[in-house]
Amino acid sequence: MKRADRAGDPWSGQVSLPGGRHEPGDPHLHATAVRETHEELALSLATDARYLGRLAALHPRNAGPSGMEVTPYVFVADTPPVPRLGVEAAAAFWLPLVKCARGELDGTYEWPGPPMAMRFPCWSWDGFTVWGLTMRILGDLLVAGRP
Repeated sequence: MKRADRAGDPWSGQVSLPGGRHEPGDPHLHATAVRETHEELALSLATDARYLGRLAALHPRNAGPSGMEVTPYVFVADTPPVPRLGVEAAAAFWLPLVKCARGELDGTYEWPGPPMAMRFPCWSWDGFTVWGLTMRILGDLLVAGRP
């Protein structure tokens, strides 16, 4: 999904996966993943998908002193469910992971800064740029799915 532009959101306007902070009412992180996906894209992972497992936790490189940790949970659906945008999502799309794995979508993303301009690997698809933590998570998924 492409995140909606929102003041105070460091990832505003960027491509991300659904997700968010563990809330006191969430009995575990799996429940957080299900809740956040429903809030952001109106997808019911509990009924429209099958849980496969979780990937290793990652620490965003720009998390700063907060020490934020991201634990990706993986679900699969027999047919692609149709997302509906919530207030946190400006757009939603399905990324062809087979093309990513073959290198067909490889490119370079030019981060304008601050603190300085940098270049990062990315995947470009249908006008969207997938880079950073989102690309790291999906890369881990591709590695986990290889025999």
